[in-house]
Amino acid sequence: MESKRARLDRFISVKTGINKKYVRLLLAKGQVLVDGEIARDIDLIIDQFSHVSLDGQVLQANAPSYVMLYKPVGVVSATIDDKHKTVIDLLDREDKHSLHIVGRLDLNTSGLLLLTNDGRWSKKLMSPQHKVDKVYRVTLKNPIDESYIVAFAAGMYFAFEDITTQPAKLEIVDDHTALVTLVEGRYHQIKRMFGRFRNPVIGLHRLSVGTIELGLQLAVGESRDLSESEIQNV
Repeated sequence: MESKRARLDRFISVKTGINKKYVRLLLAKGQVLVDGEIARDIDLIIDQFSHVSLDGQVLQANAPSYVMLYKPVGVVSATIDDKHKTVIDLLDREDKHSLHIVGRLDLNTSGLLLLTNDGRWSKKLMSPQHKVDKVYRVTLKNPIDESYIVAFAAGMYFAFEDITTQPAKLEIVDDHTALVTLVEGRYHQIKRMFGRFRNPVIGLHRLSVGTIELGLQLAVGESRDLSESEIQNV
């Protein structure tokens, strides 16, 4: 979801119904404030979080939101669903319906889920070009060994999409548990990669996205706002 950007004179004209020619006069007279500063440039580009006022009347005052949720198994990563409870249903906040999901988790996957109304921030996190690490704890039905590490690091070819996955890091925790680090999010990627070994995934839990870690602060189903450092340093 992209952030909404517009030229200042067009935004004011659409918002108020004032002809753009007259809007330019208002700008020239210093009657428009953007983020608390007098704005005279008709070509100024604002976004959905720019605070805009005209003669003291607030035209836009949206605030960005960045939320961490501990997603339970059995809850769907969607805003609306006819069959299952959604992650939006778990949130107790007035702006929840303005949020979108940053990197979905499958119905049976638990762990860290991020939500925001800032399209540029979510695009940065999910874009393959930025190679943001996502770390998962994976529980397997059958024992694993060192050969998994080599195969994940080499990448795997998926004929259906005609793609080869980016190299992934696999760390063995014990005979049936591994930590997997991905920089992309192909459809059911982890399950399909372990499927090459005919080893079913029986538990999947996301621990972190970039520098944002789920940690131990939240109980299952709980959420909180991200800190400024989490937002900036991801």
